[in-house]
Amino acid sequence: MKHETFHYSSWQDVLSACTDFEPFLPYSENIKALFTPLAIGKHVSSNRVALQPMEGTDGALDGAPGELTKRRYIRFSEGGAGLIWFEAVASAPEVRASAHQLYLTDKNVDEFKKLVENIREAGIKKNGYAPVIVMQATNSGRYSKPNGYPEPLIAYNNPVLEDKPIDKSRILTDDQLKAYEEKFYDLARLAQVAGFDGMDVKCCHRYLANELFSAYTREGMYGGSFENRTRFIMNAYAAAQSAIKNPEFFLTSRMNAYDGFEYPWGFGVKEGCGIEPCMDEAIRLIGMITEKYNIPLINITIGNPYKNPHVNRPYDKGNYVPAEHPLFGESRMMKCVSEIQHAYPDLPVIGSAFTYLRGFSPNLAAGMIEGGHSQMAGFGRLAFAYPDFVNDLKNNGSIDPKKLCITCGQCANLLRAGIPAGCVVRDRDVYKPLS
Repeated sequence: MKHETFHYSSWQDVLSACTDFEPFLPYSENIKALFTPLAIGKHVSSNRVALQPMEGTDGALDGAPGELTKRRYIRFSEGGAGLIWFEAVASAPEVRASAHQLYLTDKNVDEFKKLVENIREAGIKKNGYAPVIVMQATNSGRYSKPNGYPEPLIAYNNPVLEDKPIDKSRILTDDQLKAYEEKFYDLARLAQVAGFDGMDVKCCHRYLANELFSAYTREGMYGGSFENRTRFIMNAYAAAQSAIKNPEFFLTSRMNAYDGFEYPWGFGVKEGCGIEPCMDEAIRLIGMITEKYNIPLINITIGNPYKNPHVNRPYDKGNYVPAEHPLFGESRMMKCVSEIQHAYPDLPVIGSAFTYLRGFSPNLAAGMIEGGHSQMAGFGRLAFAYPDFVNDLKNNGSIDPKKLCITCGQCANLLRAGIPAGCVVRDRDVYKPLS
């Protein structure tokens, strides 16, 4: 299948481009489904649009929000989304993905609290409602870079992800994994102090919790069987749950349902085939978490932005050109999300990867919701480029083509370089190095 740049002027053009495969792209001419409320535990999102966790690499060295961090979230809140999935906040200093990744501590919790208050105030003042705010709690594991250069902490060696094998001294022991599980207690405790509505126990994109999902060859209590491979995430939930004092505070996850490497094994794939999705284990795991911790929603993604970025965010240009058509990847994401939503029709599922479709993305999002394939639509890159797209969509019935994300991938390149991340095309104010 040929990789193509986006050139479609009508939905029929989109469908006509899918010559080598049958697309799964539910589409609706009517976008009103996006503007109905959604109950999330004891909270209500005023609409069905969520802003995905997009790191800005612009925190202070002590982990507190920086000025660009504050600017970004006020713009997000004023833009009208019903839910803001706040970016990754590290669970320990050595597992920060950059020297400027956010890191919540007792010493800086008041700065987070002030930001959360300002986010709510901005939403109420501009739109008449505050967004639901979920904090993403992370252990970057393999992608830890706390001092600006790689210092990986891995679950096991993986030849797909390592140009040369990472030294085995970087493989975390069972005791170290237990200690990192307990870190989620403090993050849940502090997230409540800061005023977040909920916390994401992050398990996506090959960060530590997600990497353990595929630790088939690891020995000990965290590898091999399904129960062992999911032990870390379940124990992290237990630690976080034990810190909850506010009955309105909830736990959830942004979760990888599929790895998608050219390799004979992986999480979320058919046995013996690394690229054919199989949602059985993801569905089983979500059921376990829902039953034990009563999560009010789940945020689904797939792939690894470091290795196969086209899987979780189809794009036009990047560091390499994938063999597949972007619309094939778009369809795969929608199928994975749909299968999980249909397995748990009463659990709101947030879908991902809508941004590639530019002006058609709201129609795909509405079609997914109307068809019962998801209950909420998550946008990441589009929010960087066009933070007020939700209000424009609500007020005008469409979004401005001159403000859209062009899926060039430069925001991710800034993130990898440790430079404040944002849209270099639409928002030049973010494109400057921090000391």
